[in-house]
Amino acid sequence: MTSGRLIEITHPDDPRIAEFRDIRERDLTGRENRFIAEGTVVLRLLAGAHAAEGDFAAEKVLLLRNRVSGLSDIIGALPADVPIYVAAAEVLDGIVGFHLHRGVLALGRRKAETELGVFLDRLPRQALVLAGCGISNHDNMGSMFRNAAAFGADAVLLDESCCDPLYRKALRVSVGSILSVPYCRQSRDRDLLSAMADRGFAIWSLSPNGKVDIRDVPASQRMALVVGTEGDGLPQDILSRFGSLRIPQAPGLDSLNVATASGIALFEMAARIKRI
Repeated sequence: MTSGRLIEITHPDDPRIAEFRDIRERDLTGRENRFIAEGTVVLRLLAGAHAAEGDFAAEKVLLLRNRVSGLSDIIGALPADVPIYVAAAEVLDGIVGFHLHRGVLALGRRKAETELGVFLDRLPRQALVLAGCGISNHDNMGSMFRNAAAFGADAVLLDESCCDPLYRKALRVSVGSILSVPYCRQSRDRDLLSAMADRGFAIWSLSPNGKVDIRDVPASQRMALVVGTEGDGLPQDILSRFGSLRIPQAPGLDSLNVATASGIALFEMAARIKRI
């Protein structure tokens, strides 16, 4: 029964829920691979990943008391050793530092990251990959993962200068896709792309000045879409070394947001290899 698992929290300073305190001001990203998951959809995916013994595990859950009954199936899917804390609205608001409308939080942990070469070698023979270089905006990061999930990408690869996808806002914007799409975040941009090229990927960099119309991108068994930092885009040596794509648009606008552009381009690529 769900009720037998619930642990009541009556004061915001209770040490058992210290990780959830003032989450806007201090995020757990980068602290031993721990992170805050927010919302029902994200909690469900975290519970599923934990049950499948995947890359992520839940360590503890904090819920608004009146949300518990609607989450009984998710609570039941979590191992018995994952504590489920509940609190009234005023206590929960005091813990997190603002009014939390969703009333659903979890502390999650990512297990050790796989080395880049091993990660790439595990990808299927036919594969679609989204690669990000220098992505620093958490909203864009979350949207990119959501696009990757929507269009059947096998993985997301990020260079070491990208922001951490496990930041709370990125995870929320991705609607939990960061927990379901395999990803690797390491290495310099050029090393990352070279490793993919060595494994037979047709690498296409996205730029407003790309040479090939996205509607004309040729099909390949292994395709990688590369997007660059929100301001400057991809370095010229990368654009010159690999094939470059453009998304035609009306005159007068410099470029599309990287999240929007990656979605359009992934749609076209996914269609080429029959993912959608």
